[in-house]
Amino acid sequence: MQHTESVWPMYVSLKQVTKQVGRWTTTKWEMDQMVPATEPMPEGARLILLELHRDQRGSYRINLDMDNAMLYIVCDELSDGTWVPAMISADQNVGAGCLESDTPVFNVLMPKAIACWIEAFITRHGEVEISAHRRKHVNRRTNDGPSANRSGKMQ
Repeated sequence: MQHTESVWPMYVSLKQVTKQVGRWTTTKWEMDQMVPATEPMPEGARLILLELHRDQRGSYRINLDMDNAMLYIVCDELSDGTWVPAMISADQNVGAGCLESDTPVFNVLMPKAIACWIEAFITRHGEVEISAHRRKHVNRRTNDGPSANRSGKMQ
């Protein structure tokens, strides 16, 4: 299955790992594999679509400009405790929102091919002005606030 302008199908699999911590045994989930759907499907993998959305271009840009661009694998937790990969996103706001709602998320380094594909998507649809919400106590018009101390002296 080939990728398109806005969708890149991936096979994602997780594995359950049991570790000894002192006298106790703990079980946790880890990423096993993430491969493009052009490759053979690994055993136990699920087909998940990495889909790009035009309204998330600003978040994609921020992610690509980071030293380590990431993909966020969002999982569903079944009633028996099993984690199942459900979604892939390149938008860190999606990953953060899921974590805040106690939804399991894995951060995976973004492969260079996917980073180039996202860069082409942003270029094709135009850059979006990124407006970071500044601290509310800084008055931007008068340029005063904690970082406006230009004399170099501590107050």
